[in-house]
Amino acid sequence: MPETEPQQTTAPDASAAYAPTGRTVPTRSRERAAYDRALIHSILDEAYLCHLGFVRDGAPVVLPTLFGRVGERLYVHGSTGSRPLRAAGGSDDGLAVCLTVTHVDGLVLARSAFHHSLNYRSVVVHGTAYTVTDPEERRTALDAIVEQVVPGRSADSRPADEKELAATAVIRLDLREVSAKIRTGGPNDDERDLTLPHWAGVVPLAPGYAAPVPADDLDPSIPVPEYLRIL
Repeated sequence: MPETEPQQTTAPDASAAYAPTGRTVPTRSRERAAYDRALIHSILDEAYLCHLGFVRDGAPVVLPTLFGRVGERLYVHGSTGSRPLRAAGGSDDGLAVCLTVTHVDGLVLARSAFHHSLNYRSVVVHGTAYTVTDPEERRTALDAIVEQVVPGRSADSRPADEKELAATAVIRLDLREVSAKIRTGGPNDDERDLTLPHWAGVVPLAPGYAAPVPADDLDPSIPVPEYLRIL
């Protein structure tokens, strides 16, 4: 499809905040919402799995998928047979989507079942996704998705050939309607429950990586690359 969405000609101020909109202001716990651009970028850059929501045949659909960020754009890729990617390319209007990313940083255990919670950092992006047709941008997007998963990997693997590129669709989503929501700290128990004989506090969670496992057919002379050693 033709790329009907205007190209961004100037980079936004990295220190600026995204402007809140009716879709990005939460109805509950508004004090946890944030629009700081650098903060939102940091939450996105620490992730590689997102959930992409859209409407198909009048019903909501949410798909887990990999993504990559390049400046003020997010890229998602998939098979050319993928329904959301076909939908994004099947209309000059693009595809209305909602993309989310979440990190769970801790389990918050309260004295009452009602006040159990999570410490988390999340980002929600609303907008219209468009199919990327420019060959250079497509390669940039695909490299970005690989780099999002393992920084340094795109230069240490064979790029997609023409046949593989023909079987791969890429969509882009500009960061315009964006918000973060963050919870930190301990449980918010009611005062009447503070003397109950139940443990309360936070169980911290953090991502972890085990030692890389080589492929069965890997040449044993090929060492584990440095970018995997520092994960």
